[in-house]
Amino acid sequence: MTQLTSDRLAGKRIAITGSTGFLGTALVERLMRSVPECDLVLLVRAGKRSTPAQRARREIFRNNAFARLLVELGEEEFWACVERRVTVISGDVSSDGLGLDDEGRRIIADCDIVIHSAATVSFDAPLDGAIEVNLLGPTRIVETLQDLGVAPHFVAVSTCYVAGNRRGSAPEQLLSDSPFHIDVDWRQEVTAARRARADFDSESRSAAQLESSRKKARNELGAAGTPLLAAKTEQIRQRWVADQLVEAGRARAASLGWPDAYAYTKALGERALVESKGNVPVSIVRPSIIESAWSEPNPGWIKGFRMAEPIIISYARGLLKEFPGVPEGVVDVIPVDLVVAAIINVAARGPLEDGTVDITQVASGTRNPLHYRRLVELVSGWFTENPLYDQKGQPIAVPEWSFPGRGAVERQLDRAQKNLAMADRALKLLPLRGKQAMVNAGIEEKRELVERASGYVKIYGAYAECEALYGVTGLLELHDSLAPADRDRFCCDPGVIDWDRYVREIHLPTVVDHARVKTTDERSDPDARIKRLRSRVLAPERQLAAFDLENTIIASNVVFSYAWLATRNLGPRDRLRFTLKTLGEAPNLLALDKRDRTDFLRHFYRRYDGASVAEMDRLGTELLADHILTKAFPAALRRVREHRRLGHRTVLITGALNIVVNPLRPLFDDVICAEMSVRDGKYTGELLAVPPTGEVRAQALRDYAALHGIDLGESVAYADSSSDLPLLEAVGFPVAINPETRLASISSKRGWLIEYWSKVDGGTDRFLPLGPLPSPRLSRR
Repeated sequence: MTQLTSDRLAGKRIAITGSTGFLGTALVERLMRSVPECDLVLLVRAGKRSTPAQRARREIFRNNAFARLLVELGEEEFWACVERRVTVISGDVSSDGLGLDDEGRRIIADCDIVIHSAATVSFDAPLDGAIEVNLLGPTRIVETLQDLGVAPHFVAVSTCYVAGNRRGSAPEQLLSDSPFHIDVDWRQEVTAARRARADFDSESRSAAQLESSRKKARNELGAAGTPLLAAKTEQIRQRWVADQLVEAGRARAASLGWPDAYAYTKALGERALVESKGNVPVSIVRPSIIESAWSEPNPGWIKGFRMAEPIIISYARGLLKEFPGVPEGVVDVIPVDLVVAAIINVAARGPLEDGTVDITQVASGTRNPLHYRRLVELVSGWFTENPLYDQKGQPIAVPEWSFPGRGAVERQLDRAQKNLAMADRALKLLPLRGKQAMVNAGIEEKRELVERASGYVKIYGAYAECEALYGVTGLLELHDSLAPADRDRFCCDPGVIDWDRYVREIHLPTVVDHARVKTTDERSDPDARIKRLRSRVLAPERQLAAFDLENTIIASNVVFSYAWLATRNLGPRDRLRFTLKTLGEAPNLLALDKRDRTDFLRHFYRRYDGASVAEMDRLGTELLADHILTKAFPAALRRVREHRRLGHRTVLITGALNIVVNPLRPLFDDVICAEMSVRDGKYTGELLAVPPTGEVRAQALRDYAALHGIDLGESVAYADSSSDLPLLEAVGFPVAINPETRLASISSKRGWLIEYWSKVDGGTDRFLPLGPLPSPRLSRR
């Protein structure tokens, strides 16, 4: 009588890598529930702010995969079972020796089976990262086992796509036994990948590349201040290095006949493992494209988005008008629970007696094929019957795909990207603000959608066009060898899948649920998100509200204020000369303001040299009544009062001069502004300190908060420009007011509250158009 799988594994201690991932979590759950007498050792990498045990608890055992077991045992017994049967140790397969301490080594040495499911599963991972995990990971494990003097059964999870971009039969055999075998020295590939990282990193630090990174940072953030621009420049530099490594991996994989760096590194990982295994018995399990569960732990269970989900949702939203593929080709998808069952069955069966490496492919294409056209028909039909809805409550009609070649789709998307990039550059040159600036944010959003679609085509197009047929003879023999009761409990036969039912009743409902997309025709309240964010901003527990002045409290700037003061006593003819003279200098000052706000203010405030302090104080009161109040945003004044009513401290932080700001002091608890030095009752035109703009403004806010014992994480900041980013990023609740183009895009991407405030009705702009303009010296009396 055939022994049950659970009995074969009873009393075994099983180590698992990759347990926080999709496949790993499903594997842990099935072993916990269906093999009750085995113990588990989970090798988990520490997080930035969490221990391996904390990660395991949060990312594995609190996942809804364990809902069934939680109900069966009850919460108290469930956690007692986890405590009793599971040991979590710190480790990292990308490090030599797995990063194990002495206790971890002792625990691993005591294991009977090691299942390696950890992988860099992204199809567009940087080459060196994929090499370290996918290629060297299995080898590091067997070398560690050899170093410990033990030889447990090692079950390595690979992928069917190690077979490469071939057509026709791809049997369960070692790659070295394949007639399509390409003899590549995996050690040289490791060396080359590491060298590529060093080479690209060195190139990224060249003067030309650094200048390019700085230019991109400034284009994205504007005059956000040196610290933020430096941080963004470094981020762009590192991203450039990663992008080059992604392209290097893609190119190297394609040159050797693999679809991407994932398949390429997995294939070389198999070769390295076979060479390095020594006396460690090895089995390799190769799944095809793993998707949501057929039945275990429950139908449709999935963890995160896999390969097909982003494409399906983009299609349902009408974003993917076309996608490449061979309509009569096979999409080799396999539910995760069948893969888990195959792994457990291989582990329970044990290694081959002759010591050779056995291969088990878990795929559906030869046993129960799902053709690409049929999949598209099922998806199209389901979303026609169950459409997604746009924000206006209108159903989204799904496009009809014509199955073009990958090159045609890529060219179409490339054209769209170029057109949107040109529109983006043009809009950023215009002085747009508020709702007009959000047009640019919409363009950027469309650019991102096109880039995402283009990425899907590049990454997944090869898989849609793949015509390899993966043999599963060993898999079916394994299934047939099971005890009758286990053929249901640990079913690994793809023939059980009803594709119409799986796609329509199991997978698509799950995908839609996870995507949190709109599935009803109810009109969304267009202001619902704004109301929600506004309620958080005005929550009683907020502690401080910091406000910028220009274009946040009033529709004015330092130039308007100066123009009012400078022309207050001028006649019509002198005023006209003033206007004509300053218009000619406006472009240079605008450029200076865009480059550096602090330098602009210093330069501009020189015009106050010799101005009478007494006269400026007198005119300041008139400025409030005649100029500022006509340009004030009533909503801004109400918001300040609302914060004060709620008990929040309020502070105005502005680069404007105290001459302009003094009349507004009663509105706020405190004011931080620019001040000029005085000599003999006259202003010198020189500032007493660095004006509070950019990073100085953010530091002033931090100092103010520290002085008053305020938590900036519970505070709010209001501003209008990307130069105010340091201020906005310093608080927990940033608000963009009538944002200019860059801040509109940044705020939209980051999900910040955006408010549109208009000035009082009847207000007039008596002087000059928006933009910094020079003027003659002020009165020296």
